[in-house]
Amino acid sequence: MNKKIVVCGCTEFGYDVTNHLISQGIQISHIISLNSEQAEKSKVSGYKSFETLSIKYNIPIFYPKLYSLKDESDLSFFQNEKFDLLLVCGWQRLIPENVLETLRIGGIGSHGSSELLPKGRGRSPVNWSIIEGKKHFILQLFLLTPGVDDGDILYHQTFDINEWDTCQTIYYKISLVMKQSLSNLIPKIFLNDFSRIPQKGEPSFYPKRTPEDGKISWNKTTFEIHNLIKAVTKPYPGAFSFIHKQKIMFWKAQPFDTKIDFLDAKIGQVVEKFSTGDFVVKCKVGLILITDYDGEVNTGDILI
Repeated sequence: MNKKIVVCGCTEFGYDVTNHLISQGIQISHIISLNSEQAEKSKVSGYKSFETLSIKYNIPIFYPKLYSLKDESDLSFFQNEKFDLLLVCGWQRLIPENVLETLRIGGIGSHGSSELLPKGRGRSPVNWSIIEGKKHFILQLFLLTPGVDDGDILYHQTFDINEWDTCQTIYYKISLVMKQSLSNLIPKIFLNDFSRIPQKGEPSFYPKRTPEDGKISWNKTTFEIHNLIKAVTKPYPGAFSFIHKQKIMFWKAQPFDTKIDFLDAKIGQVVEKFSTGDFVVKCKVGLILITDYDGEVNTGDILI
């Protein structure tokens, strides 16, 4: 293709997508990523170093001064390299306008939600879709602009959000779709043989989520609490509650029962802990079984 492609990525799914593209003969000329210290400072969920990939395929890797790419040295890098195409694969920041202007063709980003763009723009769409109990997810590839997920659509595909899905498995599905779609789309872009569909309609935006938003309110239904745990489990910071001042992290659970009741128990109380370590909590509606957690929990404890 004789074109210069640069990838921006610093997450597990971005690593997998980039590795696949290279294995399919897509020549990547540079990788832009973060080192572990930068990732920790920026609180990147699901961080993965691209150094192994860089060494394996002998691809230069550039660590920007700022995750936002807004430092003058970061802009100079793009100006000097004169890339044709930028692929954003697991880079949780907007690409600045002056960086986009250095690209000969442009950049490709991705975004997903339960609705077609412009609905569901913004932050944490995977988490929000699970929390809201959505049954499907639409991954969309679009041309990058300085705005928030507002570029012309190049490709979209719908897939299921089923009762077993967590944020981790949704990212597996996103990875599969991006591998398939980018492998087909990139050669067409270089041949100028692709369609672009402008976004139409009134946009809506998901708000940013923080680790503190993972605090569980037990005064909800079993299914609402289960959705929250699935939505913010690893690689995200996780759902949590407290026993006195001790923080308890919840990584995996399942709705347990709506018929068995503990009339004298309070909402949020651990009504049973089994010999396996799994335990049952009373919610506003129903019981939830906790099967993966961090912290010391005993029967009778009240989670707040």
